[in-house]
Amino acid sequence: MSRMTDVSGFLEPLLGKALPWLYVDSTWWTAFGLLGNALFSSRFVIQWLYSEKKKMLVVPPVFWHLSFWGSAISLVYALHIDKLPIILSFAFLPFLYFRNLILLKRGAPAPAG
Repeated sequence: MSRMTDVSGFLEPLLGKALPWLYVDSTWWTAFGLLGNALFSSRFVIQWLYSEKKKMLVVPPVFWHLSFWGSAISLVYALHIDKLPIILSFAFLPFLYFRNLILLKRGAPAPAG
């Protein structure tokens, strides 16, 4: 069995010269990826806690904010690790969650004042 080494990714040949920082591995990238995962995963805990408090199924606005930011950060990290299946798994999520945030803002009542 042989180990694959120095294999360029899917996008690095296209973007490597323009965005060299994206393909430098570091502890900071790992922390960034963990942050995206933590935000994206925490949305379910927050939603569960809100629902328990209300004693009914509730999807609070913060759920959509965590969804957007967690997926956006995870997409950037996916571009960093440059593996097509991971990139595709996050490619459209930030756009969908951003649209939900727009709809949420449109549906919000005007502040009294």
